[in-house]
Amino acid sequence: MEAWAPERPTFGFWDYGVFGLMLLISTAIGLFFGLARGGQKTAEDFFTGGRQMGAVPVGLSLAASFMSAIQVLGVPAEAYRYGLKFLWMCLGQLLNTLLTAYLFLPIFYRLGLTSTYQYLELRFSRCVRLCGTIQYIIATMLYTGIVIYAPALILNQDCLPTVALLLPVTGLDIWASLLSTGAICTFYTTVGGMKAVIWTDVFQVFVMLSGFVAILTQGTLLVGGVQRVVDIAHNHSRINLFDFDLDPRRRYTFWTFVVGGTLVWLSMYGVNQAQVQRYVACRSEREARLALLINQMGLFLIVGSAAGCGIIMFTLYRDCDPLRAGHISAPDQYVPYLVLDIFQDYPGVPGLFLACAYSGTLSTASTSINAMAAVTVEDLIKPRLPNLSPRKLTLVSKGLSLIYGSACLTVAALSSLLGGGVLQGSFTVMGVISGPLLGAFILGMFIPACNTAGVFSGLGAGFLLSFWVAVGATLYPPSPQTMGVLPTFTDHCTLYNATEGLNVTVLMGTLPPRTVSAPGDRPAIADDFYAISYLYYGALGTLTTVLGGVLVSYLTGPTKRNELGPGLLWWDVMKQMSSVAPMAKSVPLEDGLSNSKDSNEYPHEVKKPPGPPSFWPQDQLLQKEAEESNLLRETDI
Repeated sequence: MEAWAPERPTFGFWDYGVFGLMLLISTAIGLFFGLARGGQKTAEDFFTGGRQMGAVPVGLSLAASFMSAIQVLGVPAEAYRYGLKFLWMCLGQLLNTLLTAYLFLPIFYRLGLTSTYQYLELRFSRCVRLCGTIQYIIATMLYTGIVIYAPALILNQDCLPTVALLLPVTGLDIWASLLSTGAICTFYTTVGGMKAVIWTDVFQVFVMLSGFVAILTQGTLLVGGVQRVVDIAHNHSRINLFDFDLDPRRRYTFWTFVVGGTLVWLSMYGVNQAQVQRYVACRSEREARLALLINQMGLFLIVGSAAGCGIIMFTLYRDCDPLRAGHISAPDQYVPYLVLDIFQDYPGVPGLFLACAYSGTLSTASTSINAMAAVTVEDLIKPRLPNLSPRKLTLVSKGLSLIYGSACLTVAALSSLLGGGVLQGSFTVMGVISGPLLGAFILGMFIPACNTAGVFSGLGAGFLLSFWVAVGATLYPPSPQTMGVLPTFTDHCTLYNATEGLNVTVLMGTLPPRTVSAPGDRPAIADDFYAISYLYYGALGTLTTVLGGVLVSYLTGPTKRNELGPGLLWWDVMKQMSSVAPMAKSVPLEDGLSNSKDSNEYPHEVKKPPGPPSFWPQDQLLQKEAEESNLLRETDI
């Protein structure tokens, strides 16, 4: 009698074919928008699609970019381990959508900003703008590199050595998947610009949903129907929506998602360059708001489907948890293991899931590459080379996309040195950087007294505090009991098999208890402050930035309201500006900045009024012409 070893399921020819077809279609979309109608003639076309995109594709693109391979594989695993309360994520997303639509979208859209960090210069100083730009580029490059590498890492663990693309013995599997994903994504983003990014995202969101629907359907049939799934999940405490525990150390509760989650996602949707760049590409502000609502509907479907897959996984493996049984080595491998288990008799379907995971990676990576190129052009190149022709700017933009894509591939290659820590690293990078940046925008838009010294101090304090907590949690991870991990079972696992001639006997039973090493010395703060849920990292950075900024501003002399001028505070923008997308004839933002700081005149011989720069006509005749122009624009639309 020998210990039982599970047979390793593998991907077949049809699975690779489905995956390759997804990559081919994504490339074709990029080529189409890169070459159709002469391609992108200006940097505006490349970065915002000429501000002529509709609400539906932009909304689906916003939803797709959130769901990288990390979320495609991570959300079902979290629902498996923590239960259906993960659905409160949708409530946090809904609150984020409403706040973004009515607080941040009007400012970015009505000012016609391509880079969100242009606002920081208008409100504070160029140094604040550069600080925000550099922070964003570094964080996004690190995050995107990890996102590109994540599916290659997850699908190539020791437990699934044959899941990846080529020869596992030589190691070519990881690098083939990494290079194919990164190279194709960089190619269609460089050639097709924002239009290619948005329309490939639309295609990829349907691929992701198809993968989840296939898992939900087959898993439900194997368990015995929807009612059977609900009964098993309820009996094992997986239907736990009413968890209102106020302990911030609990990984997921109602308050974790509503408070911490809302602020984290607000930093990702409200002021994040990658998201803002999409909704300012819409034809009008009304369409931009509609795009955010469509995005929310897409997120409901994706998050709900992913959480449902997690619950079905538990019902299938309730008697023998694959992680505790040693069939997988990390929670993120639950979904690949499930797919290869339940679809081994259905050629091509496991390939659909692989396409689902990589679609999330392509959408996130393409969005990030285009956004990094946009902020580099607007914040670093245009101010120093204001006389570059539109054609040269377009070429520079495409070159930057190629450079950033290559840089992200390099980060992905270096991520292999991090081992299993890359998934946690991806959340840490975005939480530590995005939270304080959200605080900086709140200080600028809603607190007139905040000055440059205040926002710098707040940014520094918010970053240091959130970074300290994140590093502490990495060095001293909280225990499963503290986080609230639900129990899993090994009461009916396969232990041994015995072979006598043609007869094979399989013995089932309870696995012996695993030896757990005793924890080392831990500081007292490790089980309290370091143990707070990771969803609070961004909120901690945001609140610290706001409080620190207000305090330092009042200590160093607050900015007076009459020193700001129009167009810099939220209520001023809401009162005085049109909600129609900026016209091609309007004064470019960078021209306005350069004129306000280096000369005494606006372009087109319009005299500059005293005070900070204004981005709308002051004279009644000019105002009337602008209104007529906007009316014509709305009629054309």
